[in-house]
Amino acid sequence: MSGHVAGIFRHPVKGFTPEPLQAVALAPGEGFPHDRIWAVENGPSGFDPAAPAFVPKQKFTVLAQIAKVAAARTRYDPETGVLHAAAPGCGEYIGRLAEPAAREAFAAWLTPLLGEDVRGPLRVVEAPGEHRFTDHPLGQVSIVNLASVRDLGQRMGVELDPLRFRANLYVEGWPAWAENDWTGRPMLVGWAKAEVFKPIVRCAATHVDPTTAERDLDVVKALFDNYGHRFCGIYVRVTAGGAVGLGDAVTAPQIEPAPESAQ
Repeated sequence: MSGHVAGIFRHPVKGFTPEPLQAVALAPGEGFPHDRIWAVENGPSGFDPAAPAFVPKQKFTVLAQIAKVAAARTRYDPETGVLHAAAPGCGEYIGRLAEPAAREAFAAWLTPLLGEDVRGPLRVVEAPGEHRFTDHPLGQVSIVNLASVRDLGQRMGVELDPLRFRANLYVEGWPAWAENDWTGRPMLVGWAKAEVFKPIVRCAATHVDPTTAERDLDVVKALFDNYGHRFCGIYVRVTAGGAVGLGDAVTAPQIEPAPESAQ
């Protein structure tokens, strides 16, 4: 059983705009390239760049808590390190995030946009080395099965935008929800090899429409009411590096049939 890559996205600043890609190179232990390499503290988070460790997403400006984050349209240039951002009524921000003054300027630009949802001073922090501000400390690459998203949308009576789920890779061609049973199994992702780590437990970030920045659907409740779980997508860990491009095959793990009972 094989699907194919229908979408590739990075999220340079945690919580902010997904950026589409044509291809990406994956490597063991390196995290998804330029994905969640920046985050914006909403008050002190305790993150120490000298000893980077997992910090819960609630410490940052994320959609799970602040729907207005989706109103900011960001674009990051990895070659120059320059971030572009714009939002209604806020004008445009352009700055090189490696520079302290530019990080302070981005925090200042965001503050009026987020308004009363700002709990404390906003501060832009960088993930050093291979650290990533992912929602799970071992969630290296996230994959969403588009058939699962469509099935959920049909049960909810709406057309769900897959970008609500903020995955790195979107796959077409797998049966809906088959991925929930693949934990611990190997798979091929384009020319890379990977192992399924676990299903992704969804949160209130999926309730926000990425286009309107409105909290309009209770996706988590719909998942539980319809399936008895809160999963949508899987985390995988890369075991052998390789390139992944749009249209590349993503092979589902081979599941051996149970042996027949002795007669």
